[in-house]
Amino acid sequence: MAEENKPTEKHFSIQKIYTKDISFETPNSPKIFTEKWEPKVDFNLGTNVQTLENDMYEVSLTVTVTVKCGESTAYLVEVCQAGIYALKGFSEEEMGPMVGSFCPNILFPYAREAVSDLVAKGGFPQLLLAPVNFDALYAQHLQQAKQQAPGSNKVN
Repeated sequence: MAEENKPTEKHFSIQKIYTKDISFETPNSPKIFTEKWEPKVDFNLGTNVQTLENDMYEVSLTVTVTVKCGESTAYLVEVCQAGIYALKGFSEEEMGPMVGSFCPNILFPYAREAVSDLVAKGGFPQLLLAPVNFDALYAQHLQQAKQQAPGSNKVN
């Protein structure tokens, strides 16, 4: 009987990390290279979770950066970094933060490096993206979901 009350052991492991999609565009080159470099950076993040079989999950993080000089787009870079994770023994309440914050936090340094490399290879000054607080973003996502569905207490 003691074994029946024993909690399930939690298991987390990274199975694979990979670049799922990558894009770099310089729609106004070569003219953009002759203009004064006063960039305005627009930075967006998105995550997606796909349930696989055998307690496996694919979490993907999409980083999109658009840089403009004046009205001209200097470059647009998009990187979708993904990982396959084994997650077993976590409660439903624990799974949200695991796939919504913990896993994207693992992926971000890979995506940041890919963005930096693409920008440099595109002939532009190095772009180093600042660290991201995925815990705060996840909490913000939960808050927005509660406001959109006030009658529902369950948020994924």
